Amino acid sequence: MNAAPGMTEGGRRLLVVLLFVAIALNYVDRQVLALLKPTLEAEFGWSSREFAHLGSVFQIAAASALLFVGWFIDRVGVRLALGLGVALWSLAGMAHAFASTVQQFVVARVALAAAESVGTPAAVKTAAVYLPLKQRSFALGLFNTAPNIGAILTPLLIPPLALAFGWRAAFLITGALGFVWLVFWILGTRNIQPVEAVTAQTPKPASWGALLTDRRSWTIIGAKAITDLVWWFVLFWMPDFFHRVFGMEQGKLGYPIVLIYVLAACGALSSGWLFPRLVDAGYSINAARKRSMLFYALLILPMPLALVTGSPWVAAILIGIGLFAHQGFSTNIFGLTADVIPGSGVARVVAMGAVAGNLSGSLMLELTGWSIDNGHGYWPMFAICASAYLLALAFIHLMLPVIRSANP
Repeated sequence: MNAAPGMTEGGRRLLVVLLFVAIALNYVDRQVLALLKPTLEAEFGWSSREFAHLGSVFQIAAASALLFVGWFIDRVGVRLALGLGVALWSLAGMAHAFASTVQQFVVARVALAAAESVGTPAAVKTAAVYLPLKQRSFALGLFNTAPNIGAILTPLLIPPLALAFGWRAAFLITGALGFVWLVFWILGTRNIQPVEAVTAQTPKPASWGALLTDRRSWTIIGAKAITDLVWWFVLFWMPDFFHRVFGMEQGKLGYPIVLIYVLAACGALSSGWLFPRLVDAGYSINAARKRSMLFYALLILPMPLALVTGSPWVAAILIGIGLFAHQGFSTNIFGLTADVIPGSGVARVVAMGAVAGNLSGSLMLELTGWSIDNGHGYWPMFAICASAYLLALAFIHLMLPVIRSANP
């Protein structure tokens, strides 16, 4: 049985825009807590270890939810899964405003993490199923830019908002934005269609057993475990880094954070541009992916120099170049997933990779809290960040000596 005619270019663009906004909102909601750390720390008396526990609880909850989310998206489709996810994570974000104890914050963080876990698998699934090959890299680069846009807007808006109206208002307003998006999502995605028509000859969705025994799946999972911890470390701890190391107050620490994520956004977009150019220049998919990844793996090496500079702006540039590299490398991992994993299994493999990344991220957050409380500072984490990407590229090459596309 044939599907309805394919989507128009306008329909694809609208789908990409709506997904971009959803992922940006995802990171607005999750970053509010980190930016309000000085205020909440003063009000609730948290130690660095206790703050780290809030972060690691979020990561573990997201990892647990992702075990189910990939299957759920593959089962019901992007439209329903993402719409439900945004509604639930918006409610969970608003629930933070009513918390008055650490335990209540933990409950709100767990709910937020579980709902937000739908975002990335839904975006990569959309690229693999609804966009042709030549549009995927750009779309994935754009999707990977969205977290940075959220992370740019949040430091500009949240500290002044909290100072003017209180920290509870910051959670309520950011959570409510998701319901505005939901209206546009319901109206704008009524006619989405996959690139290829579904026929009686279309292969059945890959089973869990097939995915878990596939070397390609473990390539993605391992690469995400090695590199995602850098993103979570920067997202969760950099406001504290600038407050603790450079003495920046609540109202000002958002500005270097904005610079970091502007550079990170450029990194995601650069990857969406670089890979297609290498392919157009005659490189194979294998060579283009790996050369792109090597470029970003080398670019992050100077990041630990942020610890020895006396200027918060120089530190922000060095860390921002590090996130530029992370986002470029990460976009290539997503592109690699869309290249080598059959469309029917993409969301589940991305979800498994995100599980691995969330778990390694939780360990990184706990290590940071322990390191600070025991007088070791930020050195161990910055050293890990600098070396992670060369290690990940070596792992990818070991697992997939030659990358071959599984999707048209």
